[in-house]
Amino acid sequence: MQNNQHDDMLWKIAKKRASFKWSFSVYVFVNAFLIGVWYFTTGPGNYFWPIWPMLGWGVGILFQYINAYQGNNVFTAAQEYERLKNQQNNKI
Repeated sequence: MQNNQHDDMLWKIAKKRASFKWSFSVYVFVNAFLIGVWYFTTGPGNYFWPIWPMLGWGVGILFQYINAYQGNNVFTAAQEYERLKNQQNNKI
């Protein structure tokens, strides 16, 4: 792999990770605000409605994390090929 291609790949990874960090920060801030609204309008002991946006948005944040930090390593044919090759070599 050429240096330029390697740099482009690293730049894409860096952008994904920076984007995740920004999204996670917004997630925490907005959900803290929603919890504050819940606390000051209905208070503890009442239905905790902020759980729904937290869970829904949290799933998206989880997928963004996997994309940024696990990248293509989670489901790649090359990685699966290496596992199968190692299994084959261990049987011999």
